[in-house]
Amino acid sequence: MSARERIRGEGLSYTYLTRTGETLALKDLDLTIRAGEFCSIVGPSGCGKSTLLGIISGLLQPTEGQVLLDGVNIRGTHERVGILLQKDHLFEWRTVLQNAELGLEIRGGNTAEARRRAHQLLESYGLAGFENSYPHQLSGGMRQRVALIRTLATDPDVLLLDEPFSALDYQTKLILERDVHRIIREDKKTALLVTHDIEEAVSMSDRVIVLSGRPAQVKNVYDIALTVAAERTPMNSRDAPEFRAYCKSIWEDLDIERRTL
Repeated sequence: MSARERIRGEGLSYTYLTRTGETLALKDLDLTIRAGEFCSIVGPSGCGKSTLLGIISGLLQPTEGQVLLDGVNIRGTHERVGILLQKDHLFEWRTVLQNAELGLEIRGGNTAEARRRAHQLLESYGLAGFENSYPHQLSGGMRQRVALIRTLATDPDVLLLDEPFSALDYQTKLILERDVHRIIREDKKTALLVTHDIEEAVSMSDRVIVLSGRPAQVKNVYDIALTVAAERTPMNSRDAPEFRAYCKSIWEDLDIERRTL
């Protein structure tokens, strides 16, 4: 894994308005994600995890601070950054293939080569033969695969994952964890996952970043080193002798935060 920085957040603060006044969600938060790294962010409920991801994606602008992509300050959404959300947000009136090609259309990159890539991704991830189906004809896991392919079809360097597996049943969740992890490793993508699931974070990540309660700051960072017999996957990571110790330590960090809220 390269040690070169891909994403840097410097002094990030974010304030939003509520009926009772201003609420500080993030305060002077710094983080770094290296190129080719898979990081996860965990933290207490409502601490600002998704807000942080929104800022990194460019969908939100920080009240203070900046986000650098390969050393360049970025404002707004960027073609090199793709995002996968908890809800698939597929258009029900578009076919699977049309949904998969949507990002290409929006970015003006719907070339013959890009469309071939979308077709190949559908075939690679179990959706061959469903190109002309509609979202209501798919299972939850299949719908989320289409959403993933829509993101990957634009060939981003960075993938931001906002609890994309949380609405799925456990078996489907494990399958998609495996698929997403494999895609990111094979294509050497940089990934940042927001999740409330500690086991998911430890099993998939090179590092886990623990946030404090609101206003969120970085409380702890864990470099995940797991002993596995073969190539590391989310499933065999759960059998590593170090796995439970990491989960316990992160849980204790979060439990302390919960008790101080």
